[in-house]
Amino acid sequence: MRMLMATCALFALLTSGASAQTAPATATATPLTDSDIQLMRSDVQADKNEIILATMQFTDAESKVFWPIYRDYARDQHVIADDRIQLIKDYAKDYDSLDDAKANDLFQRMTNIEDKTSKLRGDYWPKFMKALGAKRAAKFYQVDNRLSLIINVQLTSAIPLIP
Repeated sequence: MRMLMATCALFALLTSGASAQTAPATATATPLTDSDIQLMRSDVQADKNEIILATMQFTDAESKVFWPIYRDYARDQHVIADDRIQLIKDYAKDYDSLDDAKANDLFQRMTNIEDKTSKLRGDYWPKFMKALGAKRAAKFYQVDNRLSLIINVQLTSAIPLIP
């Protein structure tokens, strides 16, 4: 869990340009590279797997059917996360020159990401339900949602509001 929190804090560095109005004029930040982001994602995913494993306490039979489905689900989540990371980078880049058109574009992209996330969960529900039963699948979605909320809180707390 500590690694998850630390990783989320590092993601906040993506917005370092956007928070420059509160930083001293001499402060600079090194932007994260794609390989840095990939490494952090690997760490986050490993932590998520540990939390899911500890919380769900799968039987051997459940584990055998759950993890292949989850790997596909996580891969599809990463595709959506790519869009979100790009959105954060674009917001940081445009923060000082944000106009109505750019704000509208960011909003449309943000809601599109939220829609994709919701659709992904809906698309995978029958697979998880078949593998675990409805009650256990619902528990997994609770865990998954809580992990997503933790990441979202960490990210949004580091992103300044539009001036």
